[in-house]
Amino acid sequence: MRATLLSPILVLILAPLLLANAPADGEPDDSKVPIPAAIRSMLDAALESGNDGDVSVVVKYARLADPASADAVLAIAQKWRSDRAQARQTTIRQASMFDLWSGRAELGGYITTGNTDSKGGSAVLDLTREGLQWRHKFHIQADYQENAGITTREHYLASYEPNYKIKDRVYLYGAAQYEEDRFLGFYHRYSASTGVGYSAIKTSAIRLDIELGPAFRQTAFTDQTDQSNIAGRGTLAFNWRLLPGLSVTQNASAYVQSSNSTLSGTTSVNAKLIGPLSAALSYNVQYESMPPVGSLSTDTTSRASLVYSF
Repeated sequence: MRATLLSPILVLILAPLLLANAPADGEPDDSKVPIPAAIRSMLDAALESGNDGDVSVVVKYARLADPASADAVLAIAQKWRSDRAQARQTTIRQASMFDLWSGRAELGGYITTGNTDSKGGSAVLDLTREGLQWRHKFHIQADYQENAGITTREHYLASYEPNYKIKDRVYLYGAAQYEEDRFLGFYHRYSASTGVGYSAIKTSAIRLDIELGPAFRQTAFTDQTDQSNIAGRGTLAFNWRLLPGLSVTQNASAYVQSSNSTLSGTTSVNAKLIGPLSAALSYNVQYESMPPVGSLSTDTTSRASLVYSF
């Protein structure tokens, strides 16, 4: 009889103590299995850096070094990612249309005197705004080259592409582009396209986006002829972060149609210098399948540039 009465009394006494020591909802309980001090220091440093790749590396090797505390380390990392995602969504919802823009400005050029008198330059501006449902991308590019007072290259391009995200990896896109290059055989060309995009690879180190859809192009050629055609458009955007501060990108596009088709590709190597500044080496190839008489089909451009990221 005494034991029967004592059990409920012990439960009533111990329950508040157990509840007081229980972890709050959503907080990892690493008190049952202590995390070694060295591992916890590395984990805290990775979390403080804000780099998800660094956190993943620490979690991976911490789990191998001390399997007993593996779950506690993973729980802390998962909560950190969840808190960051919630904070980012709140920031995006509260931002105005002028906030959250990121991008890069690239500038390169040269001047030679003496045996040859030539000069040239290139400039690129990329802007991106990443929202919860919408992504906006602007691209502006200019290349100019002069030799002995005669212009030998003059290429201008501007494009705008809005993306509407359907799922984490799938999105709808629209694309509008203006281009002029009389050395490739046209005074100006307007392109418009819509279709589907897919992020085939999406990790902290590698990103691969593929787009495909119909397009319409209108071109004014240097032989005074005009063309308006339905085309198929495909693009590939690849970015690979080889090392911290060193990355390789490959961007390619194709407009395929019954008359003049266009293929373009740019390979770039970017190395961080200091702060937001980096150096870039790039090589571009553009091919026109049916240029006007007197114009070559293939044009190439090599660039060495200084890049400012923001």
